Amino acid sequence: MSLFDYTLKELQEKLHNKEITVSDLVETSFARINEVDDEVQAFLTLNEEEAKKQAKELDEQLGTDASILYGAPIGIKDNIVTKGLRTTAASQILANLNDPLYDATVVEKLNAEKTVTIGKLNMDEFAMGSTNENSGYKKTRNPWNTDYVPGGSSGGSAAAVAAGEVFFSLGSDTGGSIRQPASFCGVVGLKPTYGLVSRFGLVAFASSLDQIGPITRTVEDNAHLLQAIVGHDKMDSTSANVEIPNYSDAFKQDVKGLRIAVPKEYLAEGVDKEVKEAVLQALKKYEELGATWEEVSLPHSKYAVAAYYLLSSSEASANLARFDGVRYGVRTEKRVDMLDMFKHSRAEGFGDEVKRRIMLGTFALSSGYYDAYYKKAQKVRTLIKNDFEKIFEDYDVIVGPTSPTTAYKIGEKIDDPLTMYVDDILTIPVNLAGVPGISVPCGLSSEGLPIGLQIIGKHFDESTVYRTAYAFEQATDHHKKRPSLGGDK
Repeated sequence: MSLFDYTLKELQEKLHNKEITVSDLVETSFARINEVDDEVQAFLTLNEEEAKKQAKELDEQLGTDASILYGAPIGIKDNIVTKGLRTTAASQILANLNDPLYDATVVEKLNAEKTVTIGKLNMDEFAMGSTNENSGYKKTRNPWNTDYVPGGSSGGSAAAVAAGEVFFSLGSDTGGSIRQPASFCGVVGLKPTYGLVSRFGLVAFASSLDQIGPITRTVEDNAHLLQAIVGHDKMDSTSANVEIPNYSDAFKQDVKGLRIAVPKEYLAEGVDKEVKEAVLQALKKYEELGATWEEVSLPHSKYAVAAYYLLSSSEASANLARFDGVRYGVRTEKRVDMLDMFKHSRAEGFGDEVKRRIMLGTFALSSGYYDAYYKKAQKVRTLIKNDFEKIFEDYDVIVGPTSPTTAYKIGEKIDDPLTMYVDDILTIPVNLAGVPGISVPCGLSSEGLPIGLQIIGKHFDESTVYRTAYAFEQATDHHKKRPSLGGDK
């Protein structure tokens, strides 16, 4: 077994028994990166010298009161700011941001837990995309089959965990960008309730939708990582000041009597036959465990994609206005006057997908179109949120597929953005409603590609989401399966 096949609890036991050291863990991580990352292409920036130095210091400091995350190697999505470590949001316009002056709040919290940052992970530029093909630097590949996409925008974060390069990673989720790549790569990814995790230090895409969350190999490890990064933050005006439970307590309970809602829209036309069958098998397993499920309806979910792309693009056009070569970003060499410099800097620095969304958002916010598009999309968002609240009056969780399909080949959909947008139809409503959702592995397709099961909970009820996910994980062996690239080497 690789060290990366152990759980965090098992690793901490080995550390305290002096069977391994933090330096062993960090060396294992970099050895694995050297072995497979030329194929996977998950990392944009490595932190090798500093990480190995930190590991030696942690070996000397190890005490009996060490955090369960102590010394564990972690990868950080490249839109989360890390002091002194290059942060580009996978965009050429930030290619010169080599030495950020501060850490994001989540990074500060992980530093307090004594995790070791291995490097920054590839993503779709400014988190805009579903395949990782929109990165301004490289295309990350799926460890299960490197001809396929890992999903996006947190594709690098999911691929690095699946390939055994890091124990866990942080991603961000605006419309499914943690859960969909977790599904495609066969790992566990959680989008927390909006406001549960601070967004301070996250390069904004759509501020009312973005949320940082954990990607891990097991549900239990996911809960430990979430526990470390949650909490109210005065630096983030959208941060929720709520009581934080001990998420590990959720694993002491079974799912007998759990009431599961299954939206008929989530198993309708467009969902791949093998994906639908895997979800139905998962529901059968829940029945065996004592839970019950019924079909329900989310009637406004059919409008979710249109509403999401109007709202997110509108917020993106406002958030990305600051990247002009003066306040932020690389400045063009082609300049005559100030306006000319702005235009060339943005034209050279932004990729096609980012430009597309900026233009869509600017149009939706413009005079004469605001009420017809942006305002109407906000009204639809409220209807979608109300649909969820109505279902949660009678049910504990909502269950369905994470994505209507498994991963597809690199280049297969990149030239058809509308088709790619529709692939997020099962994850987007969760962000619009602000509720938590997790993706856990629930099978493999006939092509050997992972299938994800999505479990959605009430606002700030991550405990029930984890309880539901953990019960399924413990009753099956899907989470134990590894790609040949990311297996037991």
